[in-house]
Amino acid sequence: MAVMSGIAESSTPTIVQLTGEIDIFTSAALRRRLLTTLQYSTSLLVLDLSQVSFCDASGLAVLVGIQHRARPLGITVVLTAPRPFMSRLLHITGLDRGLPVMT
Repeated sequence: MAVMSGIAESSTPTIVQLTGEIDIFTSAALRRRLLTTLQYSTSLLVLDLSQVSFCDASGLAVLVGIQHRARPLGITVVLTAPRPFMSRLLHITGLDRGLPVMT
């Protein structure tokens, strides 16, 4: 799921710490939470993946969907601190080319 680290001035990024498993059982709740976050986000939304222990296709779909919703709002979505398995998953699926990843 997600824990919001805080929403600040528009000059500072909005950071969301994702934790645990992002799968078919948790992706709907995560999607809702991130859509709400977009309403209050600054121009940069950082999704911290350092505490994600598992991610399946439905989790990847949430990340892509949030990016597609953010763009028209002028918000850039960046993934940060993915664990090795998550980096491999993003690379294998090609999502690392469409979603900026900061290590």
